[in-house]
Amino acid sequence: MSEPGGPTTIGIVDDHALFREGLREILWAHDDFAVVGEAGDSVEALTMVAGERPDVLLLDIEIPGRGVLDTVAQVRAMSPGTKIIVLSMYDGPQLLSRLLAAGIHGYLLKSVHREEVISAIRSVVNDPDRLVLAVSRDSLAQVNGASSDVLTDKERQVLEFAAQALSNHQIATRLGLTEATVKRHLRNIFVKLGAVSRIDAVNKAVAASLITSQRDPGAGPQGFV
Repeated sequence: MSEPGGPTTIGIVDDHALFREGLREILWAHDDFAVVGEAGDSVEALTMVAGERPDVLLLDIEIPGRGVLDTVAQVRAMSPGTKIIVLSMYDGPQLLSRLLAAGIHGYLLKSVHREEVISAIRSVVNDPDRLVLAVSRDSLAQVNGASSDVLTDKERQVLEFAAQALSNHQIATRLGLTEATVKRHLRNIFVKLGAVSRIDAVNKAVAASLITSQRDPGAGPQGFV
């Protein structure tokens, strides 16, 4: 992880050396970024993450080796503070849904402009709860429409308690989780349901018969995560 006030440390994972070189040059052109490691497959990626603990990992979706979902899980286990942004040539909603559920912070098509990559990195670093998606409207709509298939049991439990106007601390206590984990579940729920707040997520979940709890009408207002 970077030192306070220091540049954002970044790891690049892609099996094409030319692509890594081009991305590295783009990032090095900015004083607030520092590329601390590169890898061409999942084994090299995990070794690099274990040694460097980068603030951000730019991860190719077609990484050779363990596969992107397993690699994401391994990275999150060994370096929870690393924000993972997946880079892809494909606009596939099914895998995107699974990656979001796994805890990635961004999904960018490789067709995006360099300014979008820079903006995405800064966004996830400055706001740990921010998700950055650069996909087609149709793909995002399919992700939202598939919410009943990808909402995990734990996410349903969190949303049930949110519907009862419980705070993040109260939900964490009930489920034996940390508040940070509850926030992550809520963030994933927001993306899957296309919601902008807890109330919006609960209303959409109830309307879609994903949960049965109704919010207590006498409870106070519920804001963002």
